[in-house]
Amino acid sequence: MKYSEQSVGLASALGAFICWGLAPVYFKLIGQVGADEIIAHRVLWSVVFLGLVLLVRHRRAMLSRLTIAPRTLLALLISGSLIVVNWLVFIYAVNSDRVLSTSLGYFINPLVTVVFGMAFFRERLAPVQLMGVVVAALGTIYMTIRVGEFPWIALGLALSFALYSVVRKLLDVGPMVGLFWETLLMAPLAIMWIIWLSGQSELAFDPAEPGLGLLLAGTGLVTVVPLLLFAASVRRLSLSTIGIMQYLAPTITFILAVFVYAEPFSLDHAVTFACIWIGLFLFSWGGWVRVRRARIPV
Repeated sequence: MKYSEQSVGLASALGAFICWGLAPVYFKLIGQVGADEIIAHRVLWSVVFLGLVLLVRHRRAMLSRLTIAPRTLLALLISGSLIVVNWLVFIYAVNSDRVLSTSLGYFINPLVTVVFGMAFFRERLAPVQLMGVVVAALGTIYMTIRVGEFPWIALGLALSFALYSVVRKLLDVGPMVGLFWETLLMAPLAIMWIIWLSGQSELAFDPAEPGLGLLLAGTGLVTVVPLLLFAASVRRLSLSTIGIMQYLAPTITFILAVFVYAEPFSLDHAVTFACIWIGLFLFSWGGWVRVRRARIPV
């Protein structure tokens, strides 16, 4: 039985967003390890697995595929630093029982990215889309005032990934090659950090515990597998379909936080999330209307 390209694309996108949504479950398994050490392992094992994928894909042409200009390399150093910050904030939040904050951050992220698109690339929004951004911003302000705590985890995740998106948009580098270079450039720092932790007798990794070692190595797969699935889906689906499906990941994370990990969810949280969801609906609706009008011949 032959599957259509669209079916393969939908299955790939579904797999990618489910993997990203369930990521907190994996990192909870290694919650006894510090977020800094987890990130070091994630960087190093991502280099290994991405290198293997690129080798299988391109074989003898791998070196030519990896050849990039020094200026691009500098930009990838910046984007690599941003993605590592994003990972660090995410893992810290998961291991400190603040999964709900990560869900909020990734719901906000598309809207922050839109604002950056307006600021850096002069992208224009329909009035209803702009209204959606304002409603979401009001929800964030409401939480800051009512809960009495600045939502730094949520905004840290949203801002770091939005800035990462801005830098990557300026580069003509594929997602696999780009992430390989980003993690490779971060690898020396990761190695030095593991050596330093070992010298301070604070390294959780122990060769005598192969189970924990395999879980730490698996952080590379947690990074690479959904990225491969996402890349496969982008080639087969429209960006509007991908845009709608991207909300699946933070929705899964939200369900995990509230119904599995029983994190506090007050009326103030409900108001904030309602504002974010209304903002996302208005933004998506405005984008859909704009695309539909563009397709109708004058």
